[in-house]
Amino acid sequence: MEFIVTLLRQLWVILRPGNVLLGDRLLSNWTNIHLLQQRGIHLVSRLNKAHRKADFRKGIRLGKEDHLVGWRKPPSIRSVSKRTYQQFPDYVFVREARIRVSQPGFRSTSIVVVTTFLDPSEVTKEDLAFLYRARWHNELDLRSIKIALQMDQLRCQSPELVRKEIWAHILAYNLIRTIIAQAAIKHKLQPRTISFKGALQTLEAFQPVIAMGGAASRKIMYQTILDAIATHRVGDRPDRFEPRLKKRRHKRYAYLSKTRKQTKREILKRVTNN
Repeated sequence: MEFIVTLLRQLWVILRPGNVLLGDRLLSNWTNIHLLQQRGIHLVSRLNKAHRKADFRKGIRLGKEDHLVGWRKPPSIRSVSKRTYQQFPDYVFVREARIRVSQPGFRSTSIVVVTTFLDPSEVTKEDLAFLYRARWHNELDLRSIKIALQMDQLRCQSPELVRKEIWAHILAYNLIRTIIAQAAIKHKLQPRTISFKGALQTLEAFQPVIAMGGAASRKIMYQTILDAIATHRVGDRPDRFEPRLKKRRHKRYAYLSKTRKQTKREILKRVTNN
């Protein structure tokens, strides 16, 4: 887990002051919060109950189950040098707020959100709940890349080609999301209300027509595509919940651990001997 956080810190260079980083339990530690505060980046994360407990009887009360507390610097931090550790402050001040979940389909009935938004008049408790729930879009976006764009199985063999394959999928995903955003702006919709799978199917259906048309007709066709994409809306199903179980059964075959040519040769050899 520490290795994952180290990789994430290498990506922090793309963040700018005023940005908001949404994360899960792994990010809500003293070091991450301090480093983000130094750069003017806000964090909205979930409290890691394995390391800290929220006691709303302590700290500065901001509202019901909402308070401001100071986290003491840990005795040691392995990811920084001793000199850097000594320059860190003794405390970082964070806000903890308990969010109650009453909607069916959610595993947790309550969560404690940790954030660097310390002013409740600027960001309310309801705003924190909305922000943290938006983190789920990360999971949905990964699902779209892996399932809708079929990146769940990489076919290249060398590391260099695997990287290119991943970047090609990410490029395609960003282009489709850009077209979805343009369709949403044209029809005054929220981009997340338009189906990614529906947009992908629409682009695939229009692909032969786009290839045959000229420059002038493509502009008209593009507006038609935006209109068609806007019709694929994500259904509003507030009380829907599904079991976290797999439906498809695995096929009872052994894994192909050798090349097909070698495997076929071994099969023919066994058949010949029998």
